Amino acid sequence: MNVHQFYDNGLAHASYAILSEGVVALIDPARDPQPYLDFAAQHHAKIQAIIETHPHADFVSSHLELHLLTGAPIYTSRLVGAEYTHQAFDDGDHITLGKIDLEAINTPGHSPDSICVLLRDELRQPYAVFTGDTLFVGDVGRPDLRENVGNITAKASALARQLYHATRHKLMSLPPHVLVYPAHGPGSLCGKNMSNDLHSTIGREVSENYALQPMDEEEFVALVTEQQPFVPKYFEYDVALNKKGANGFSASIEFIPTLKKPVDLVEGITIVDGRPGEQFRAGHLPAAINIPDGLRFETWLGAVINPNEPFYLLAENAAQLQLLVEKAAKIGYEQHIEAKLIITGGPKQSTPFNMDHFIGNPQAYTIVDIRNRQETAANRLFEQSLSIPLPELRERLNQIPTSKPIAVHCAGGYRSAIGSSIIAAAFPEVSVQDISNHILDFTAAG
Repeated sequence: MNVHQFYDNGLAHASYAILSEGVVALIDPARDPQPYLDFAAQHHAKIQAIIETHPHADFVSSHLELHLLTGAPIYTSRLVGAEYTHQAFDDGDHITLGKIDLEAINTPGHSPDSICVLLRDELRQPYAVFTGDTLFVGDVGRPDLRENVGNITAKASALARQLYHATRHKLMSLPPHVLVYPAHGPGSLCGKNMSNDLHSTIGREVSENYALQPMDEEEFVALVTEQQPFVPKYFEYDVALNKKGANGFSASIEFIPTLKKPVDLVEGITIVDGRPGEQFRAGHLPAAINIPDGLRFETWLGAVINPNEPFYLLAENAAQLQLLVEKAAKIGYEQHIEAKLIITGGPKQSTPFNMDHFIGNPQAYTIVDIRNRQETAANRLFEQSLSIPLPELRERLNQIPTSKPIAVHCAGGYRSAIGSSIIAAAFPEVSVQDISNHILDFTAAG
């Protein structure tokens, strides 16, 4: 028996291949099917089962494409209401995989249709549990993502109650040595307190996980529903897409046309420029939004650009452009890319941040703090600043006074590159300055 974890740092997503006697089961595969096909080929094995623990909100799964490529059936809870061909996999259902056994455990809470998958070894003893978004290392899944989307919807408080019982009565009752393999690690927006470790044991989680400590149901509901991170715009879109099943990864990317020059862009369509902030500020196209490539590019793309909003995607060279397209595809946004374009500059330059003038005359600026609410509440850096979290910025531009120069800040400089470009595109006649990583000087001083 071999359990292999695939990990995508950009989306903090873990998926799994379980190998036994020349056959493989996959759990929660990412958008690109190739790593799973390569794993099976490397081990001269056949993919026999594809399991979805629930319709994921934060990434697009390749379950349908893998089914079409391999013929392996897809297993998921009947509660999903899946629109693709599948086999129901719920409490008491089993999959025989070589000499081992996979058992479904319904664990509603993160979503009404969540399951965990218990792996029993050759002696039919519990060995590991694949917990999807129900249980993480140091955390549990947030219960507020299925209020308006999916085959079954429920209020966050109702799902939190289900999660309380699922963790206590189904997961915590497993033997303490059972390994815990979750679908996410630190940085994921599907929880709020994940450990840096990517696997654990039931015993460790019962001992250390804040959400599994002794408490009554009401305490648990209050604890897991408070101070959850923001919900990117694309989450509901991905739940619906995963419920349906996405188009093939490579074919969908290859369909995107490439433009030769900026004049080919049609006015009125959003422009996303993925170059580094320094390059963007030195020269870019008018009205372009700068979302620099980075560890969370796909998350911020899906937090700023609305689902079904067509956009152009720009990068500095062909390799970088291909990478950004693939990252967009991880969240299903490749089908909204109107076209892609290589760009090395542009007629518009950003106003540089004047640190000396700002320090001496902060009252001369409209300061926009685009950090999230928890960050601002914990440490407001400028008393007179206007707080508008980045995911809400495009919808709240009319709240920003334009009678003064505008200075934009976040915690380290990445988000402010995005935010300042959004504001500058909306108010081309106003001086918009990105405080960028100069904000660290104010943080240190505070």
